[in-house]
Amino acid sequence: MAASTANKQGPREQNPVTLAYLIAYNVAQVMGWSAILFIFISHYSTENTAKGLYAKVAPLLNIFQTAAILEILHCAVGFVRSSVMLTAFQVFSRIMLTWGIAYSLLVVQNVFGVSMFIFAWSVTEIIRYAFYMFSLIGEVPYALQWCRYTFFIVLYPIGVTGELLSIWSGLDFVRDSKIYSVELPNAANMSFSYYYFLIFFMIMYIPIFPQLYMHMLAQRKKVIGGAGKPKTE
Repeated sequence: MAASTANKQGPREQNPVTLAYLIAYNVAQVMGWSAILFIFISHYSTENTAKGLYAKVAPLLNIFQTAAILEILHCAVGFVRSSVMLTAFQVFSRIMLTWGIAYSLLVVQNVFGVSMFIFAWSVTEIIRYAFYMFSLIGEVPYALQWCRYTFFIVLYPIGVTGELLSIWSGLDFVRDSKIYSVELPNAANMSFSYYYFLIFFMIMYIPIFPQLYMHMLAQRKKVIGGAGKPKTE
């Protein structure tokens, strides 16, 4: 679960090296997620099934989603004006889905839920990183700003639904295989159930999703809602 509203990467008296780095990072992410979306479209245009999609996008998905960890560092060192904690939560929730579910659980990889969140993430991230890129080099085109604050209305529920379906599809395997679980007795004298962790992870969507969604709607109203003239962040 990850709403893409935290990072504000507008110019803030950055030195040329930092600015060049941030532009390059965002350009790379736009290209990476565009490639993932292209693979998605190509797959469904020929196969019309979720089976096999993950295997095609996994190398790029793992690279570009994991690279988002750098955004936590960007916040921590002051490259961008964002909350470190909120950014970390958003990034690691996606890392969890990428590595802890889709990569780790073979039984999940061909379920439709994975296709749902791959599609939602791809479109969202192309728009988000393009928005950041333009905010760094100059004025953001209003069409892109409108997409950033409008597409989430549909994409966020699609992504969240796909994430929950993917986790749900892997619960039986996690319970039976005890993957990533630690049982007593052991040298550390502590236990961990990945199965119950995933259940807790799913339950957390109940209070968090509505809050993030309403926050995003409020942001949309603030930025473009009822405005006769485009506003900038």
